[in-house]
Amino acid sequence: MEDIPKDLREAKREAERLRAEIRYHNYRYYVLDDPEISDAEYDRLMRRLQAIEEAYPSLVTPDSPTQRVGAEPMEAFAQVRHRVPMLSLENAVDHEELKAFDERVRRFLGVTDPIEYTVEPKIDGLAVELVYEHGKLVVASTRGDGYVGEDVTQNVKTILSVPLTLDSYKEARAIPELLEVRGEVYMDIAAFEELNRQRIRQGLPPFANPRNAAAGSVRQLDPRVTAKRPLNIFCYGVGEVRGASFETHMEMMICLQEWGLRVNRPHMRVCPDIDQVIDYCEALEDKRSEFPYEIDGAVVKVNRLDFQARLGEKARSPRWAIAYKFKPSQETTRILKIEVQVGRTGALTPVAHLEPVEVGGVVVKRATLHNEDEIKRKDIREGDTVIVQRAGDVIPEVVKVITSKRTGKEKPFSMPSNCPVCGASVEKRPGEVVVRCPNPKCPAKLREALKHFVSKGAMNIEGLGEKIIDQLVERGMVKDPSDFYSLRKEQLLSLDKIAEKSAQNLLDAIERSKRTTLSKFIYALGIRHVGEHVAEILSRHFQSIDALAQASKEELESIPEIGPEIADSIISFFQDPQNTALVDRLLEAGIRPEPPPGPAQEASLLPLKGKSFVLTGTLKGMTRSQAKERIKALGGSVASSVSSKTDYLVVGESPGSKLQKAKELGVEILDEDSFLKMLGGEGHGK
Repeated sequence: MEDIPKDLREAKREAERLRAEIRYHNYRYYVLDDPEISDAEYDRLMRRLQAIEEAYPSLVTPDSPTQRVGAEPMEAFAQVRHRVPMLSLENAVDHEELKAFDERVRRFLGVTDPIEYTVEPKIDGLAVELVYEHGKLVVASTRGDGYVGEDVTQNVKTILSVPLTLDSYKEARAIPELLEVRGEVYMDIAAFEELNRQRIRQGLPPFANPRNAAAGSVRQLDPRVTAKRPLNIFCYGVGEVRGASFETHMEMMICLQEWGLRVNRPHMRVCPDIDQVIDYCEALEDKRSEFPYEIDGAVVKVNRLDFQARLGEKARSPRWAIAYKFKPSQETTRILKIEVQVGRTGALTPVAHLEPVEVGGVVVKRATLHNEDEIKRKDIREGDTVIVQRAGDVIPEVVKVITSKRTGKEKPFSMPSNCPVCGASVEKRPGEVVVRCPNPKCPAKLREALKHFVSKGAMNIEGLGEKIIDQLVERGMVKDPSDFYSLRKEQLLSLDKIAEKSAQNLLDAIERSKRTTLSKFIYALGIRHVGEHVAEILSRHFQSIDALAQASKEELESIPEIGPEIADSIISFFQDPQNTALVDRLLEAGIRPEPPPGPAQEASLLPLKGKSFVLTGTLKGMTRSQAKERIKALGGSVASSVSSKTDYLVVGESPGSKLQKAKELGVEILDEDSFLKMLGGEGHGK
């Protein structure tokens, strides 16, 4: 956070500017469902304004965005006043802010014992309120400004997961006279992508993200349009209730489910203290990309409702709840230039070079633009201000252009008619959107094929990076992957920045790669449409590269998940004499692809079978998801929290509270070197 202005007049000017900017973005986000900035950038604006108003309380105005939630409702809908305000949540962006929240709660309540909390995923959708009278849905409204929302009853009634009538399925509690339920309407990622494909086919602009798709669908003036949209809902709380009472938030959520309302029970947790809250928030963020819907954080609430009542609310948010925000998957930045790259299949892919920006915890400098049609559809130009996103380990991409930021100096893009590397005339095959370089000797295609061959998912030759491969190609030392296996030390020592030890390490890595699996070898060959998963399927079915090379189209198509396109690609690859000659040279070089083990062998290859692991802190040699994959591949399981059933805690840099709990329970603790040795690899110190 930048320094707060020292002068009252300067602070007043900045506060007024921030309010105007936030109100504008509220309008774009809530009213038009068409945001111009990322959530992370919006949060920074709000936090900056909050900091100024905290430093200068006299500057707080009744209409400040910090005193309200969202924007005014649209005049096209009737207005609905909420009996209990639908307040937004204060945000925490790290573990320290969660601990500070816990300290505030305990200090306000005057208690020293740990507070019990509930934690659940924060769904990135549209907040609504459902009002049931004597079990019948009578009105549904949006949050609006937190006090007055829009009447979207007819639209919400089209959502199949919203019950029109409540039932007491467990017969434990009678249906209350009045029940105001708060929930989040959202759209699954797969449904969102299909909706966008339909809109593109119809010549309509696609939605920027599932949240905007859900909001735009709920706020249609024609309920018949809403009915065609694949919307869903998770209920997360209540407003006013008459005729029922609860002691805890979790009890209330269970009861809502028993009345037929949809709650996110599988991912809700009751945590006895703030340390376990932090552990579960960390676990949710780790598996964020595994959810079928978008989550942008975790919601933490004091579980006891009497404590909630005592804590009450501030002007804008309740004191008893907080949202732990994950690292943003979308950010705003600027395209510096657009460059065309040539892949191993000859595909020309436009790539945007960006002003560096952190997205999802990773600094992003480039983003794929996919193809020329995609650039035209989104009207992407050099110099544009854009929103980029990165979900999980997916390559960053440009989501949309913020056209209001254009200055007139932006440059439209057009695909070159010649390959930017070899100069050959490019071609576009019928039915394809991709432009390709047809030259089989294009240096770019060779470089990319070599990079693919040595990658982790393929032959996994450590140390053969992009710069070394470029030098090997430029000097004519490597003309195809088989040449790696005839490299000599003196050749490597002639390269820039390669010393004696580095050269030997590289030769050792090349030698180690000769012992590989059949699936990795198949994947390394770079057969079009054959990724790691398909390569694994082929290796299990054929058990040898010779059997795969001789397979007929009928035999290939008889294998589950192998369709005509993949079958044609495999046959075409092995019908090319240059490809079969390459395979022969690789085998002659000493590569011995091992087929997958049978059932008897498999048991002996799972040394971690039955062992439970928990991870904490940051590992140097791999990401947390990679560590989990390695453990599972060897038969082990990975849990999110330490318990008496945990066999090992793997500790990286800056470990959390799991380390102390593991010590208390006597769980065996592994540093990263010990963990790597257990996986069958070398520690960092070797």
